[in-house]
Amino acid sequence: MDITIRTTALPYEDPDASLAFYRDVLGFEVLSDVGQGEARWITVCPAGRPETSILLTPPASDPCVTEDERRVITEMMAKGTYGWILLATPDLSATFEKVQAGDSEVVQEPVEQPYGIRDCAFRDPAGNLVRIQEVP
Repeated sequence: MDITIRTTALPYEDPDASLAFYRDVLGFEVLSDVGQGEARWITVCPAGRPETSILLTPPASDPCVTEDERRVITEMMAKGTYGWILLATPDLSATFEKVQAGDSEVVQEPVEQPYGIRDCAFRDPAGNLVRIQEVP
């Protein structure tokens, strides 16, 4: 079996703020931007790497989500406990400095974890946790 990860989805509160974070701070490219206002679906990818992307979506946009579930999702987003993603870079220090300069909320400065990974963490404008690992 040959399976790859194509796209993962993260919710946003403000599509323009999320787009600015992923495009301007992390340097991602915009693959598509469809819809209007707060009903937009924006697909971004690491520069030159369209085979793996992030779909920035309106929260709880699935019509099968109940009002109670929407409320829980909104509450979890506000606490930063709903969505998260793990990214990788060969130069964590430079990446951390760039993201920190973009006024992103720092959750964890670069640190060597006891399990052998050096990483850091930020929150995107919607509160999603963005962890970044250093890889060779």
